[in-house]
Amino acid sequence: MTEARPAAEPRWLTSTEMDAWLNVTQLLMLLPTALDRQLRDDAGLPHAHYRILTMLSAERDGSMRMTQLARRAGTTTTRLSHAVSVLEERGWVERSACPTDKRGQVARLTSDGWNFLRSAAPGHVAEVRRLVFDHLTDDDVTRLREITAKLLPSLAD
Repeated sequence: MTEARPAAEPRWLTSTEMDAWLNVTQLLMLLPTALDRQLRDDAGLPHAHYRILTMLSAERDGSMRMTQLARRAGTTTTRLSHAVSVLEERGWVERSACPTDKRGQVARLTSDGWNFLRSAAPGHVAEVRRLVFDHLTDDDVTRLREITAKLLPSLAD
């Protein structure tokens, strides 16, 4: 019979890492709430729905397969389907069958959706600048981009 080995000691965070981690977690809690509040107040739409519209607008033809859109939005297909239903009711998105896969659906930004984004984007961008970029130097922004690019792949798996 072999003797049980003691469990390895956890790699605890250093005080600097803990301070950084607490800042990150607070940012992850406060920033989405602030952006959601601004969009609801100014445009009558939650931030999650606005992100769906902007993701569609970034596509050459304003459309994307629902499964791909769910992955990019970081949500389930069920939640995405509910959000897209709300956007369809407003006339900003329409769904159609995927031409290459009968089981799939494609969401497409309508002309009314484009118009809504054009009207909502300036206020949203101003809020993003006020909350984030107005506090950073150009070098800070470069470092932020580099840091987030290093972190995102491990979260996307």
